[in-house]
Amino acid sequence: MWFVAVSSASPYHVCQVGWVGCVWMRLTAKQAGVIRGVVSDLAGEAAVVRLFGSRVDDHAKGGDIDLLVELPYPVEEPAWLSARISSKISMLMGGRKVDVLLDAPKLCQFPIHDVARTQGIRL
Repeated sequence: MWFVAVSSASPYHVCQVGWVGCVWMRLTAKQAGVIRGVVSDLAGEAAVVRLFGSRVDDHAKGGDIDLLVELPYPVEEPAWLSARISSKISMLMGGRKVDVLLDAPKLCQFPIHDVARTQGIRL
């Protein structure tokens, strides 16, 4: 469970209940819920979503949303799935640019996958 604390210094301070610390990200709890819902609907309930890039840097500016979607099973049409997730989230968030990176068995791995896994915040 996540909760959001808003301060004048930063738009959103997102914390997971039970954690000692909190994580900064520029995304509301409602937006995170929309993202999780779309990914679950299109990729399945086993999918894990991580937000990475400028949205997890409180000092960064910019607005695109970078997501890593981790799947425990192979994906037959990864480009199609990524495009569907991206377009649906973008539509529900007023046209905001959304980049979706997939991580699933049998898909090529690139350095950006490591960055997304290590710096990303699980939604």
